[in-house]
Amino acid sequence: MASDRNFFQCTQCGDCCKGFGGTYLTDNDMAAIAAHLDIPLSTFKKRYCALSGKRYVLAQRDDGFCIFFDRNCSIHSIKPAMCRKWPFIDSLLKDIGNWHIMSSVCPGIRPDVDEDQLRDYVCKSLGRSSCSSKK
Repeated sequence: MASDRNFFQCTQCGDCCKGFGGTYLTDNDMAAIAAHLDIPLSTFKKRYCALSGKRYVLAQRDDGFCIFFDRNCSIHSIKPAMCRKWPFIDSLLKDIGNWHIMSSVCPGIRPDVDEDQLRDYVCKSLGRSSCSSKK
């Protein structure tokens, strides 16, 4: 059985905390972070979020890093679902080629992996009972 270490080993570089696109937040993410910061949800949304379409994302600093990045994640214990899943994210099931794009910017991602094994691992890690085997 493959483990995440077969595909990825975090180097703590912070590259995943930087970049265009933003970290989408669930209602549970926002409630947990607001509670962690001991502030009302409305204050959290105003201070720490931006809208991307109709969805909230974590705000980014001027240097492109997540507002909660300070050499490491300052909210690591309650980081958003999207961050917890990294790099085993839904877009890999749509196009496994995304893994190679991600590996070009993340030093912890092994680019030389078996795509079928990766797809199976991502499917299981996301709690899916079955995933199509697109190539």
